[in-house]
Amino acid sequence: MSDSLAPESPTVRAFDATVTRVDGRSVTLDETYFYPEGGGQPADRGVLGGVDVEHVRTDADGAVVHDLAADPGFGVGDEVTGVVDDDFRTYCMRAHTASHVLYGAGRRIFDDLGYGGFDISAEKVRVDFETSTEVDDDALVELERLVNRAVWDSREVSWEEIPVAEAREREEIAFNVKTEEGVFADADEVRVVSIDGWDWAACGGTHVSNTVEIGPVEVLGRSNPGEGLTRVEFAVGPSAVDRRAEVRASAYEAARALGTNLDGLGESAAGTAAAREELESELADLKSEVLRARLADFETVERDGLTWNVGAVSGFDANEVGEAAKEARDGADADVFVAVGESDAPFVVVASAGDAAAGDVVAEVTDEFGGGGGGGPTFAQGGGLGAPADEVLAYLRD
Repeated sequence: MSDSLAPESPTVRAFDATVTRVDGRSVTLDETYFYPEGGGQPADRGVLGGVDVEHVRTDADGAVVHDLAADPGFGVGDEVTGVVDDDFRTYCMRAHTASHVLYGAGRRIFDDLGYGGFDISAEKVRVDFETSTEVDDDALVELERLVNRAVWDSREVSWEEIPVAEAREREEIAFNVKTEEGVFADADEVRVVSIDGWDWAACGGTHVSNTVEIGPVEVLGRSNPGEGLTRVEFAVGPSAVDRRAEVRASAYEAARALGTNLDGLGESAAGTAAAREELESELADLKSEVLRARLADFETVERDGLTWNVGAVSGFDANEVGEAAKEARDGADADVFVAVGESDAPFVVVASAGDAAAGDVVAEVTDEFGGGGGGGPTFAQGGGLGAPADEVLAYLRD
């Protein structure tokens, strides 16, 4: 029984070992270079003794267990060959090291920084920052710039075991409180991964030996997984290249649509947004003017000794009509304003000076034609009427 040798020798892809235990499809070796799932890094893939490795884990006794996809053709005491999937291990090494580089970039732009979590998936990597700094769009741009600059600078990556007490005293060493800190709680020594002049972290994962091996990194976005946390997701390697090409293509498309180039895209987009906002405001004013004009042309009828202005409107929702009816009621001699909306689901809006309760009028209409609604003495509305507007108006006139 032994710990995985993968973190100390991450470039090993094939090895021979002796089988120490077989429990169905679960196999333990005297030594292994397969990485077991943990610390946010997924388990290695590969082949052991000619059988696909389905999963790698650490059991309750601390042994590395290889769960196979089929029954093994070997037993305890046999020597077997293990082959670690090169593509997936290389991706995990790059992705895990990239997460440290990202945290190092965070050190340079965030306040009160701490690790809140970490995870590698097949398409992206995420790091959860504990920080009081707002991680806005500008921060994401700066994070990506700093990470890729650190990659370009070809910084050496190394790891060593140091006493836990020493690690705790060194303020520059980061502990991922969600994954790594508990692992080292009872240990005498802790493994520290250092990126020369950039980042230092307690970590048991596999890493590249130089940041240039990471390749391109593309920040995908941010979210808030919990109070005080900001999650930043990014792509590494080929997926980052593909993502960057997609973003570039979208930027060119937007520039063409706005009649500008990439350098002027931001300014053109801002100008277009401002113009749209101004047009929307003008349109809203024109719609209000049209609606007021329609209400002013409502028919005047006498009912129950009161003056009612009644009519139909189309092309406006109930809330828009309601606000306009209140204004019309306040500026006219009529005691009651009733507007019926012409649509697939007719509605009624009532604004009253108070002599006729608006809520009672709506209740009367919905009792007659179905639907529902409500309101108070001076304003009420109802919807879902089961009759066209002209039929409702005829009823109100009578």
